[in-house]
Amino acid sequence: MSTALLQQPAARQGPGPIPQPLIEAIDLAVSRMVARMLPGDRRAAGVGAGTELAQLRPYEIGDDVRHIDPAATARTGQPHVRVHVPERALTTWIVLDVSPSMAFGTARRLKADVAEGVALVFGRLGVRRAGSVGLVAFGAAAPRVLAPRGSKPGMVALRRMLAEGVAPDGVNDAEGLAGALQRVSRLAGQPGLAVVISDFRDQRGWERPLGSLRVRHSVLAIEIVDPREAELPAVGHLALVDPESGARVSVDTSRRRVRERFAELERERREGVARELKRLRVNQITLSTGQDWLLALGRHLR
Repeated sequence: MSTALLQQPAARQGPGPIPQPLIEAIDLAVSRMVARMLPGDRRAAGVGAGTELAQLRPYEIGDDVRHIDPAATARTGQPHVRVHVPERALTTWIVLDVSPSMAFGTARRLKADVAEGVALVFGRLGVRRAGSVGLVAFGAAAPRVLAPRGSKPGMVALRRMLAEGVAPDGVNDAEGLAGALQRVSRLAGQPGLAVVISDFRDQRGWERPLGSLRVRHSVLAIEIVDPREAELPAVGHLALVDPESGARVSVDTSRRRVRERFAELERERREGVARELKRLRVNQITLSTGQDWLLALGRHLR
């Protein structure tokens, strides 16, 4: 995905402050969720500075003297060191919607701002405990993939990709969310956490790929919405442009039947998304541009 195909929306506010104490609270909730939904061990390769004992072996020149085991040393008469299993490593995949509809927002922020904040939160959580974070962005003319990286390089690369913005109006992604999910399934070699961040608008055929991803991974769906998407205000004639297709539509919002039908269709669409996610046993969190998204995220994960 070339950066020329992306742009920062003019009304961009950014995700706002992300306090560390809230990150710590969310980290605990996410760890519990992953442990509950992702069976099996997720150990890093080799040995390291974890808390679980891997083996006792004779001391060799160059070993850290702080790892000498007093009991084994006294029992054998020869210095022995403790070798530990490394902390369990988890790869977090962020599946991010950068389609034109994410540049919409009528409240505190744009949907793209909230999505950026959520991606940063799970990115910071993903690189903890020897973990790594990867990203697949969809919704522009071509998808973009960020291979999993750990520690500071992982966060630098993630921030760089998020800074590129979203696709301009009228740009279409033939593969969409379904293609992004299939790509993660192919790339993710070990079970991990997949966080799907999208408004789920104009996305088709994602149910089967998401179900396949859910078989091996813990999956969390973050739906980003705006209050104005749920109902039309009675402000007379409006000329609206579909950001996904670029089509122009004229609507008389003074007609109550038009407003009711709009609200009904949107309610049915969102209920359909929620129903499919529940059927697939995927945890869903809905965040609005009109709320404190970070506080709401923490409450949902408690």
